[in-house]
Amino acid sequence: MTTTQTSPAQQESTRAQTDYDAVIIGAGFSGMYQLHKLRGQGISAHVYEAGDDVGGTWYWNRYPGARCDIESVHYSFSFDEDLQQEWNWSERYAAQPELLTYAQHIAERYDLRRDITFGTRVEGMDWDEDDAVWTVRLSDGSEVRSRFVIAATGTLSKPQRPAFDGLEDFEGELYYTSSFPHEGVDLSGKRVAVVGTGSSGLQTITAIAPEVGTLTVFQRTPSFAVPAHNGPLPPELLGDVKARYDEIRAADRASRTGVDFEPRPELLEEVPPDDVRAEFDKRWDNGGLGFSSGFADVLINPVANDVAAEYVREKIRETVTDPEIAEKLSPRTYPIASKRMCIDTGYYETFNRDNVSLVDVHENPIERFTKKGIVAGGTEHEFDVVILATGFDAMTGALTSMNITAGDRSLSEEWVHGPHTYLGLMAEGFPNLFMITGPGSPSVLTNMITSIEYHVDWVSRALTDLRERDAQRIEPWPEAQDHWTHVVNDLGALTLMPQANSWYMGANIPGKERIFMPFVGGHAAYVQVAEGVVVAGYHGFEIS
Repeated sequence: MTTTQTSPAQQESTRAQTDYDAVIIGAGFSGMYQLHKLRGQGISAHVYEAGDDVGGTWYWNRYPGARCDIESVHYSFSFDEDLQQEWNWSERYAAQPELLTYAQHIAERYDLRRDITFGTRVEGMDWDEDDAVWTVRLSDGSEVRSRFVIAATGTLSKPQRPAFDGLEDFEGELYYTSSFPHEGVDLSGKRVAVVGTGSSGLQTITAIAPEVGTLTVFQRTPSFAVPAHNGPLPPELLGDVKARYDEIRAADRASRTGVDFEPRPELLEEVPPDDVRAEFDKRWDNGGLGFSSGFADVLINPVANDVAAEYVREKIRETVTDPEIAEKLSPRTYPIASKRMCIDTGYYETFNRDNVSLVDVHENPIERFTKKGIVAGGTEHEFDVVILATGFDAMTGALTSMNITAGDRSLSEEWVHGPHTYLGLMAEGFPNLFMITGPGSPSVLTNMITSIEYHVDWVSRALTDLRERDAQRIEPWPEAQDHWTHVVNDLGALTLMPQANSWYMGANIPGKERIFMPFVGGHAAYVQVAEGVVVAGYHGFEIS
């Protein structure tokens, strides 16, 4: 750490030139908690949010069947015991309306809306090195100046809009899962297509199949899906959770994934086959993303991985009555869990319905849209409605789509060959700009709420420490950033995860350089590193 002092007069002069100590971008869970936290520390902060209300992901993603893939009692804040005790989750896996209501409850409980400007997008930011201040340009044409900017922009918030030929010619109804109409859509009896079979596609398909006239699923790459076994949370179970919240939260924070899936320490190849089968049966019957945590080498050893993958493929064959369709739904081109696994609430059973059909776009590529529908493999399919579940420019898109500059450096240009950060918190060359769950942190490989809380607490502590030192500027050392980026890349390369063309790699975005973006070492290990940095006087950061 390097520290340079300025005089009190200089500090007071530059403070007078700012509108806020901190501007926060985004009013999702991370932005709301960051605002609440800074308020409590006496740091002036204001949030700018493109949407018309709080909620972030759960404000925008209102497609049919939208639901969290982490159990509700874990996908919730732990920073306030009273909040934990007063909120009652209705289901094991909360659906979008309940999650949005939870976000709105938080905004009301802590009176957050008075410091949030809605319907306003941050369109650009420029760093003034002389004053050590960010000028933030807003979509209404105004500007604000702030000592710090905290990007609480989310990891899945920049939608991917594929350029299908003839898309503008389609005369039916066209929707994206990432911006589905808030008032909903009546699909009853209509001919509907869903393009995409990631999490949002699976959830949409499962939800709408019973009400539509016909449903055609256009699948590029099949997903591994494990059952959720979702259902109401019995009052006695919720009461037990509330009595043990301290224990549950501690276990989550000490885990690799930010939620305690009770992993076994053994390697799969060291365990007798009958015991392996029994372990997978237990996890399948329990449901949820903990399925792939059964053995320590599933994401490292190709043999162990294929045992787990074949178990799921067997379940698909048992569920789907048409063997040809079952095979098309069975992933074989990438390791299990190298892409985000999906939580299943009847997805595979959907393909046993008479009104549901599957188009494999590897065999029958989508050629173009027409007035009446979609041409794939030389055949025109006619539709009343097309729903595009085409995902996001994950992890970096929300940041690189803003024009963020510092002198002659642009963040989007700096990251053209992949993101470079220190701890996923800051980028060298862009002082006083913090990122919540940014690339290079565990983020999307964890329970996001666990990661959000840690990052917000880390940033808040750093701002308080800077104030106590009369410091106004913090930026990573170039060598610290380079070292951390190599750590992230090298750890990822030790696993099977880079073998998948996943959004973890940016592979779903044409032209985006493929690089593994999250820190795969796990939440608990990451916290040890980040805490060590603080204990060592913010080692790797220049503070002045």
